[in-house]
Amino acid sequence: MTSELELHPTSFLKGEVNVPGDKSISHRILMLASLAEGVSTIQGLSSGQDVRHTVDILSSLGVQFTESDSRTLVVKGGELTEPKEVLYVGNSGTSIRLMSGILAGMPFTATLDGDESIRKRPMGRVIEPLEKMGASIEYIDNDGVAPFRVEGGSLKGIEYEMKVPSAQVKGSLMFAGLFAEGQTTVVENTPTRTHTEELFKEVGIEVEVSATSVTVNPGKPNPFTHVVKGDPSQAAFWVVGATILDGSEVSIKNVYQGRERNGFIDVLKRMGADITHDPVTNDLHVRSSGKLSGTVVEETEIPGLIDEVPVLAVAAACAEGETHFKGLGELRVKESNRLETVVSEIGSMGMECEVFGDDLVVRGGKLVGGKVDSHGDHRIAMSCAVAALVSKEPTKISGWEAVSTSYPNFLDDLEKLRNE
Repeated sequence: MTSELELHPTSFLKGEVNVPGDKSISHRILMLASLAEGVSTIQGLSSGQDVRHTVDILSSLGVQFTESDSRTLVVKGGELTEPKEVLYVGNSGTSIRLMSGILAGMPFTATLDGDESIRKRPMGRVIEPLEKMGASIEYIDNDGVAPFRVEGGSLKGIEYEMKVPSAQVKGSLMFAGLFAEGQTTVVENTPTRTHTEELFKEVGIEVEVSATSVTVNPGKPNPFTHVVKGDPSQAAFWVVGATILDGSEVSIKNVYQGRERNGFIDVLKRMGADITHDPVTNDLHVRSSGKLSGTVVEETEIPGLIDEVPVLAVAAACAEGETHFKGLGELRVKESNRLETVVSEIGSMGMECEVFGDDLVVRGGKLVGGKVDSHGDHRIAMSCAVAALVSKEPTKISGWEAVSTSYPNFLDDLEKLRNE
């Protein structure tokens, strides 16, 4: 059922907040715990539906989960078993792509499927290299998209050069490499998020990392204890909100900082934002900047801030001059066509913008509010919510339920911070 949220402008944001555990890390650490022989403990997992789908899938594969308290999950992993039902990922592109790599190494057949959005997202970029490793994968309805059936086993390591910068594709091949004969090497022309490499090393898997490639040796993770840090992509909403609302001062606690995750902070600082990331506590401290200036975001920067583009567009709409985002083609195959929905929804709130091919140019001005639609996309919904805080008039956001995908407590945290 579609829900509608009405938000009114606010004076400033002030206080501190804990954002959900990093979603990208949550998926991966759950999968590693499921493959480890023995008991692992995970704290601070993302509370969103995407990660819940990964838990449900792994449960269907025989993994045992026990919640010892509201923040701690105990996982008894080992050998995965053939599922009795279709493995449903909901709206989670990370779940379907990473699980494809794991299932490619299993001695059984399983089917992966998702919601309407997932059935439109390109899967060939993962399936092609997995088939080169020896997996047998069959599309069920339409070529190139879910649902598809994976018949795993008898994989051989390959060297594969990435055609599209994607941490999900890299991660999928790395997981498949755990079950392959020989080494698996993924070559990257453009660096992507390094979560999989970092976590593999943490749990005892042999990984060789260079400036342009990652090599994985077959093996199993050791049981472990892991605390998931806060998600920078969720923190970005409060960072932008505090930056564009005069008089704001916000601390976001224990936020993950790693290569290819702080790109949005670099862009905002370039625009004039006042942001510090404490290297000891991992807390992000943000104060209103007073004035932002437009900038150029190069195509090489996009993989490190791809999820934050919608809310960065809000910041650009509040800046002086033009902000030019280059090479946003990957936004077209997210939960929505984000290049279109950023323009149509934030644009309808008063953002002046134009699209040139895969580039987006935003001109600073005034946001006025209005009626917008999330298009089933959590990041569009939350970006419009941030824009609503600085708009002249109230904003009504249809499809607010999409936010439960990644940040179910967004409104609770907003109420902690907002000041009328």
